[in-house]
Amino acid sequence: MELSKILAAKRPLWQELDRLCSTLAHPIRRRSVSAEMITRFSSLYRAACADLALADAYHFPPETVRYLHQLVGRAHNQLYRAKSFDVRAWFVELFVELPRRLASDRILWLAFGLFFGMFFLSAFGGLVSPDFAREVVGAERLDTVESSFSAPPRGRDFTMDVAMAGFYVFNNATIGLRCFVLGLFWGVGGLYETMFNAVVLGAVFGHMSASDNAKHFFEFVAGHSAFELTAVVLSAAAGMRLGFSLVFTEGYSRTDSLRLAGQRAMPMVGLAVLLFLGAAGIEGFVSPADLPPVLKVVVGAATAALLAAYLLLPRWLDADGARRPQRGSAKLPDDRATLG
Repeated sequence: MELSKILAAKRPLWQELDRLCSTLAHPIRRRSVSAEMITRFSSLYRAACADLALADAYHFPPETVRYLHQLVGRAHNQLYRAKSFDVRAWFVELFVELPRRLASDRILWLAFGLFFGMFFLSAFGGLVSPDFAREVVGAERLDTVESSFSAPPRGRDFTMDVAMAGFYVFNNATIGLRCFVLGLFWGVGGLYETMFNAVVLGAVFGHMSASDNAKHFFEFVAGHSAFELTAVVLSAAAGMRLGFSLVFTEGYSRTDSLRLAGQRAMPMVGLAVLLFLGAAGIEGFVSPADLPPVLKVVVGAATAALLAAYLLLPRWLDADGARRPQRGSAKLPDDRATLG
């Protein structure tokens, strides 16, 4: 039998396995691999192993044997690769793929619109009516906020800055965790917590805008507000995504629907954690520092610009890599030979 006929029959299967190896080796494209594709990959891998044994037994040309050895080796590595933490894959996910998805994420925009809509409505209420803020926040708590900003920030010693930064990390983590966990209750808990935080924070902002200490208040919050408020929205949206997946399963079982939603929600949680940490660092070291107020406003503007750049980053980077040949891909040998 001519080797060319054998290769002509096997070539499409080998090429398909080669393409699947390239897909599974790519940190982004492998996230779109379905269960059916994995099953197909396993079947092609077993067939390639049998073809390699056949090639060795019938003394196929060396280039064919080398190709099959390389192909089977690549497939084996992908099939049995360790589930280790891939720093590069997470970096690409957080800073390239995630901002691409955020622009079209309806749940995120629901959380965003709900939070900032209620925030500004509540801020308006606190601005025009002192009684509104006291009803929402509580008179004692509001008096504490006012007294905290009765004087401009004068700076603290470094030890106190570190301690307060740690406190802000804990406080931010508590807020984010509540928004996320309550979202698991079919999304309804997340909706409630999002509105609750928006109304309380908005009432405080509105009330302090009309107070004699408004300048001191905004000097303190200007630097970290963009990071902190965005992180709250991301936490709420991630939790609501998981909660809604239990209601709107789109034909999947609830377990599979929750698992798929988790794959999209976890990067949002990771981004929220980074923003909370950044906000706590600014709140602990920059906001209370004895610095010109304009400098703190510049820090706040820089954080807002950084968030805007983050959303535009995918327009500047091409992380797809589809046009690039996969490194390590084997070259299919010429079929102009005969089987002796």
